[in-house]
Amino acid sequence: MTTPTPDAGVRLAGPNDLPALGVVQALVWQEAYDGVVPPEVHATFDPQSFTAAWRVALADPPDGVHRLLVATAGPQVVGFAALGPSQDPDTGQATGELTAIGVHPQARRQGHGSRLLNAVVDLLREAGADGLSAWVLVPHEETRAFLVGAGLGPDGAYRDRVVSPEGATAREVRLVAAIGEER
Repeated sequence: MTTPTPDAGVRLAGPNDLPALGVVQALVWQEAYDGVVPPEVHATFDPQSFTAAWRVALADPPDGVHRLLVATAGPQVVGFAALGPSQDPDTGQATGELTAIGVHPQARRQGHGSRLLNAVVDLLREAGADGLSAWVLVPHEETRAFLVGAGLGPDGAYRDRVVSPEGATAREVRLVAAIGEER
């Protein structure tokens, strides 16, 4: 007798996915930024705020190749990834950026993150990109380890992101990978 496994996949996000995506992102951001941002900023990481922001982004996407993907387990949204052109002037026009990625804490280590990252690379290749970059918070070792394990590596760039109204900052490092045609 075999045990049934849930159907898992990745697809472009639609308006009906946004409430579940908001829940996942709120949990991921609360975890990632715990102890990094002040409590009043941490309190703004709620599902409704993320849902509303994604609703605006889907309704009026910026120029260029911007996509929002969701990972699913059966009908349930369990993860997300956002991509677009790199905004860094030193990366070149053919570099895409993974602007966000996250998987619900209870759905981790089931391949959802890898499926999301593979879909991001596929979409960027289709758009003509030959490089991928991602900015990762220094204290968030789990995300950095996942991306490094997937083939991205630090290129020496870093930035200090303002994370509070008082001007407190958190360090991010840039990870990059070549994603040109497979050899």
